Order: sequence, then C-alpha cells, then structure tokens
Amino acid sequence: MFRHWNDRAAFWAFLATFLHTTLTAPIRAPYHDLDALLKGKDFFVITTNQDTQFIKLYPENKVAELQGDHRFFQCASCCQDDTWDAVQPVEDMIRAMGDGIKIPKGMIPRCPHCGGEAFPWVRGYGNFLQGKKYEEQYEKASSYIASQKDAKILFIELGVGRMTPMFIQEPFWQLTMGLPHARYIGVNNQFDFLPRQIEDKGMTILGDIAEVLTAAVKKKGGGVRNGLSGNCRKNQAGRRCPDP
Repeated sequence: MFRHWNDRAAFWAFLATFLHTTLTAPIRAPYHDLDALLKGKDFFVITTNQDTQFIKLYPENKVAELQGDHRFFQCASCCQDDTWDAVQPVEDMIRAMGDGIKIPKGMIPRCPHCGGEAFPWVRGYGNFLQGKKYEEQYEKASSYIASQKDAKILFIELGVGRMTPMFIQEPFWQLTMGLPHARYIGVNNQFDFLPRQIEDKGMTILGDIAEVLTAAVKKKGGGVRNGLSGNCRKNQAGRRCPDP
C-alpha cells in the first residue's frame, strides 16, 4: 500500500483486487468457533479488523469497527466528513479490469465533494477520517458497556498486538479493573501481559487463536467453565494459561 505507483490506474487495480478479496472472502473458521461459543449469550464485538468478517456474521448494532471498514470510501484528503459505498465501485472495477492489471482511468473513485481521489475508510494507509462514522462506532461500544456495567461481564481480547493496544487491550484492562463483576481473558500467540491489578480477575492464554477457539468449542458443555481451562499459573506478568 505504501509503494510509489506511477500509474494510478494500476494502483487502483491493485487496491480494487485487495478490497474485493476481503469483501468476498468466506467467514473463516475461528469466527465460526467464536460464534459457537457466543450462542445464547448477550455479547458485543469491538474490532480493529477492517475485513468485514464480523459484519458477515452479526448485525451492525452488535459490532463496533474502530479502525474502519473496507465497505466504505472517504475522501483521501478528508475534505468533508463523509463516507460512501465502496462495494459496488469495487465490483465494477474488477469487472472492467478483467484479466488486466489496470482499470480504466475514468473509473478511479473520486470524492463527490472536491473531485480528488477517494480512499478506503481505513486507518493505517492514509488520512483516516475520524469523523461521525468513527464516533458512531465508539458510541455503540460505549452504550453497550454502560448498559452492562453492573452485570457479570467477561472481556475476551483476541490477538491484540503491541502496535495499537490503546483501542481494545488497555480499555479492557481498565474496565476489568473498574467494573465490580468484570472478568478478563486475553489470547495471544506472542504476549501474555496481565496487569497485577487484575491478576485475580483475569487470565492470559498463550497460543494460536484458531487452536484456542477450536479447543474451547470442543470443551463447551463438558464441565469446563466458559469452555476454557482454568489450569493457570502465575508468573511475573500475572496469571497465564499453558498452551492448549
């Protein structure tokens, strides 16, 4: 995405192919396993993934996408607080490109306000529009958490890395610390960080998410609480579960 492209028609051929691949991809196995674990439970998904996998599973009011969504375009220059559909333009570009490696230049998506190039509404590749749509995502998540603040609530963090811990990981830690009946589980194949302040309210599982979720589904209903093993040990980072 950061490569210098001399030909914008070739760049948009690449970008359209990238977006079309994610938009049409089937729902992957870990998402189905997570869905099986959530059956019959009240839940809400906060995700920094932009690939629409969660939106293919759940209605919009159950998912907050804090880092954007491949289904939408914005002005690359953020000239207006506006986003619009990217799905149909992407399909049109793919169809027009055929077996080639360029789209017709007249099909390059443009901002309806300033006429400049559009860009996917995603953080990380350009000027992410952090406007009303972004605020709507935060409001959905905040409203759900506020409605559950006095109830038993389990924060499950799946695969958050150290690049952007401020969107999910650190808020989950703070919420677990602050809410009276909150508990926390973190799953990660590299890190098992757990603040000492919540080591009695949480655990970390060091392992591949896909394997952990598959194991949890197999154990569901088998007498293991929440489908996750409670066989954890303490270390300097707090409490950690062995690999599944």
